[in-house]
Amino acid sequence: MWAIRAENLTKSFGSLMAVNRLDLSVKKGEIFGLVGPDGAGKTTIMRMFSGILPPSAGEAWVLEHPITKEAEPLKEKIGYMSQRFALYGDLTVMENINFYADLYNVPKKERPPRLERLLAFSNLIPFRTRLAQNLSGGMKQKLGLACALIHTPQVLFLDEPTNGVDPLSRRDFWRILYDLLKEGMTIFVSTAYLDEAERCHRIGLLHQGSLLSVGTPDEVKRMMKGEVWEVRCPQKMKAREMLQNLTGVRSAGIFGDRIHAVLEDGEKTRKKMELLLKEARLEILSLRKIAPSLEDVFIDTVTANRD
Repeated sequence: MWAIRAENLTKSFGSLMAVNRLDLSVKKGEIFGLVGPDGAGKTTIMRMFSGILPPSAGEAWVLEHPITKEAEPLKEKIGYMSQRFALYGDLTVMENINFYADLYNVPKKERPPRLERLLAFSNLIPFRTRLAQNLSGGMKQKLGLACALIHTPQVLFLDEPTNGVDPLSRRDFWRILYDLLKEGMTIFVSTAYLDEAERCHRIGLLHQGSLLSVGTPDEVKRMMKGEVWEVRCPQKMKAREMLQNLTGVRSAGIFGDRIHAVLEDGEKTRKKMELLLKEARLEILSLRKIAPSLEDVFIDTVTANRD
């Protein structure tokens, strides 16, 4: 049932605690999103699960292989796409894929149908003879994915695969991932994009190496304490500074031209908030309660853990 399990998984680099006693389980056939900002520990976790980096303590199992003892046989069953483009720019699309096929000892007779299929669903057929260095950012990511899939892995690890990619290419990339899910593949993806986290079956919010919460996107939203109130005010920076210091306001963040304030006691704190802004002669264009987004939940959770 479980494709990935971790118990007390820990990684430190000297005095730096990169991953702090991670306990996590990922079901077979699901797409799990590890969500957090840069430096949260996402890449370190990904590299440990992939058998690339040994943990300092604890254990993890991927497809029932303990990562500390069976890293080599595990690598034949997983695909790993790193955050940075790690292919060869002076090789063509086809040459890069064939190179990875050689690394994974994919039999020559099995390659033609696999290559055609990978090129087709990644829309790389027109670019098969183009040098990798001449591909767009989105096409490079699709080529990286094709190379990670050439040996037909059971579990796919993707480390921030759409970082820096344009919105249309991000959408195409996720369409490909959903097609892979239909075939029973397990996908473990890290991302800093909260809108992408909404596409996952389950997510884990990670901050400074610690897992703060796990569940479906809706479950994680329901874990949030307090109410979210949206404030529209022309002087939003000054208004935010005042609100975040008001008793009863757990956190206040800028979202475009608006402020999202998390209130501990909704109506009571709302009245105090409205009075404070009016006394400061700040115009209130609108003030309303809204459903929390994942970004609201993440910011509030991180703020609470800092305290």
